[in-house]
Amino acid sequence: MNQVVYSPKALADLDDIFAYISEKLANPIAAESTVNGILDTADMLKEHSEIGKPLYFSDDIFSGYRYLVYKNYLVFYRSSNDTAYIDRVLYGKRDYISLFIKDLTDDNE
Repeated sequence: MNQVVYSPKALADLDDIFAYISEKLANPIAAESTVNGILDTADMLKEHSEIGKPLYFSDDIFSGYRYLVYKNYLVFYRSSNDTAYIDRVLYGKRDYISLFIKDLTDDNE
């Protein structure tokens, strides 16, 4: 069995998703259901760490990340040995490639 570890950014993403659905859309029940669904989807990594689709920055440049889909949300993760590291949880219609490049650039500064 693998371990699933959430980065601070991924936890903040989950908080933002909950707040948006709960407050902006005025639907706290849907907010809880959505976040729980995302967490349940990510928990599948405990049994099958390679189930996510590989993320490519272009046709031939693998990012090192895989992702899982839950409804309109994408769970981005890396796996190493027996641990899946969840780095971001983003709305699927966002420009997530730009966000990843920005994150990588910020981490190297």
